[in-house]
Amino acid sequence: MASKTLYSDPRLKKRDDFEDILEERRNSSDLRYALRCYTPLLYKGITPCKASMLKTTVLKSDHVHYVIQQLSKEMGESPDIIKEEAAEILEEMAQSLQLGIIRFFAFTLSKAFKKLFQRVKVNEEGIQRLQQAIQEHPVVLLPSHRSYIDFLMLSYILYTYDLSLPVIASGMDFLGMKIVGEMLRMSGAFFMRRSFGGDKLYWAVFSEYVKTMLRIGYAPVEFFLEGTRSRTCKSLTPKLGLLNIVTEPFFKGEVFDVSLVPISISYERVLEESLYAHELLGVPKPKETTSGLLKARKMLGDDFGSIHVYFGHPVSLRSLAQKKINRSNFNLVPRHIPRKPTEDIQAFVNNTGYRMVRLQQENMVVSPWVLIATILMQDLPGVDSEYLIEKTAWLRSLALLFGAFLDWPDHVPTSKVVASSVALHHNIVRNVNGRVVLIDEEKPNDNSSDDLVFKKAVTVLMCASYRNQIMHVFIRPALVAAAIHTVCNARKEEVFSYFNFLRELFANEFIFTPGNAVQDFEDGCYLLVKCDAVQILKQDFVVTETGQSTISFLVAMLRPFLEGYQVVCKYLSEEVIEGFTEMQYVPAVRIFAVKMIISGSLKSYDVLSSDMQKNCLAALLRLNVLRKTKLADQITIKVNQAAVTRLVDALDGKTPVQKAALARL
Repeated sequence: MASKTLYSDPRLKKRDDFEDILEERRNSSDLRYALRCYTPLLYKGITPCKASMLKTTVLKSDHVHYVIQQLSKEMGESPDIIKEEAAEILEEMAQSLQLGIIRFFAFTLSKAFKKLFQRVKVNEEGIQRLQQAIQEHPVVLLPSHRSYIDFLMLSYILYTYDLSLPVIASGMDFLGMKIVGEMLRMSGAFFMRRSFGGDKLYWAVFSEYVKTMLRIGYAPVEFFLEGTRSRTCKSLTPKLGLLNIVTEPFFKGEVFDVSLVPISISYERVLEESLYAHELLGVPKPKETTSGLLKARKMLGDDFGSIHVYFGHPVSLRSLAQKKINRSNFNLVPRHIPRKPTEDIQAFVNNTGYRMVRLQQENMVVSPWVLIATILMQDLPGVDSEYLIEKTAWLRSLALLFGAFLDWPDHVPTSKVVASSVALHHNIVRNVNGRVVLIDEEKPNDNSSDDLVFKKAVTVLMCASYRNQIMHVFIRPALVAAAIHTVCNARKEEVFSYFNFLRELFANEFIFTPGNAVQDFEDGCYLLVKCDAVQILKQDFVVTETGQSTISFLVAMLRPFLEGYQVVCKYLSEEVIEGFTEMQYVPAVRIFAVKMIISGSLKSYDVLSSDMQKNCLAALLRLNVLRKTKLADQITIKVNQAAVTRLVDALDGKTPVQKAALARL
């Protein structure tokens, strides 16, 4: 029976119900499931070509041939030698889908998923939409990325529903895993280097390989827009390399349309939560190895709750581009000759990337634990159980009012829901004498001050990663609330200026579509008025009597990010004299922040996260508070101390920020 426990604002478009695909797996043979007849419908009913034929097509393409000839002239090398290099590149990257390996994974993953998860819920209406889309146009699957198992889970679901398995862009790290790397290749993975640099041949071969699969409808192409797993569970700024590649065949008129399918994968408990917290604190990421995978089997004895996988509505690239892109320009140059995208194409692809990430966010399912973690992060190290239950019920109502897609069991008291969530996340919190408290990581090292901070920080960052899962719901009203709270004048014009200042500052921290500041502000204002936190009288904001607690809560949600950026500014003004390199920056800021925590002058542990430190660095470079200079073949970052002081004063509300264009305000 479809789940009826997910809530959303009735004003929003109706979202689909979910079906638990593990229910049948628990009641029937996994071997029969793996060996069943598998006959997926294909794009326009084509006969699928073999993987070897696909590689031949790529090597014989006009595009690859042109690049080989150009490189031959530039390097004075024989075209045949360069062609051999191209063939080696293709051999390294190409997938080789084999049904036998797919069946092996179907059997193995069924066993593993039943051990790890209570439920794997899928919106079947989304599956039906995808099935239709695959038959009509080339399809690009764009899942969110929070765990290693994302791509395995998607392939497992598509196999379950008898859909074409995708070909999946994967990092080269996986190829280094003995046996497993080749098995992933045979289940649809194709491998790409993390960076191509200026390697024209590699780029030509890789891009042509992806475009050929798309043009002939070989299989749905799958890649992660965020580029890498989000260690913080916040959506990452879209990376546009692959998106540029998959949109090009449409721009050049080689396909009539391309369907982009945003997919939202939501975890009640993330498998890598502890690993991510350690990485954010500077512990090197462990190398992907087969032995490491085997050691991870011990996780099979733990409970990771439920997963929700929501297949969004396919988005027509043709519809998106209508009246925005003039495709006739592509007729001016032969299609096989590489050319740099025009400014309007770059802007279109960029906006499309942000649009897809926002669609992923809209359909991310929020578990009760996310609400609990959000409250705990404002009351560290713990809160009274009764207060937590009361506050969770209040936050649930506010989240629903703001349009959150919430997983909440029917007819179950809040007290039981909270108790169940606390039990599931036993590695982060415990109920001790009527108080729910965060627990420190058990670590055999000494109990030095630095060590105690690290142990505490691991747990706090794990808890913060769940709070981050709902930040996309609250970020716009939170920014408006922070602006109202900070500016002396409650005039709408002043509030918008400060809102826009914060939005610009946090552009690397949260997903804001470029050029959409006014709409974001209006959305934030609308939600604050809707929950009766504020009233807007003419052009003035008035906080209502009951709204003060809501404003305070939203400001407190934002406070760790504000404090994090303030700490970085404090480090720059007090510790940096000449300049620094990017390599020096993260450990230096972490040491500085740890000293502040030990001294008691800093309460927030979020600033210890390398993700926040890097986002802040990017923001300060973008805002010209910092600038890069090259000295003796080394990139050094110089500090504009006057700009740092102005930024700190603006964050503290001591000086007005520069007024932004008000457009429709």
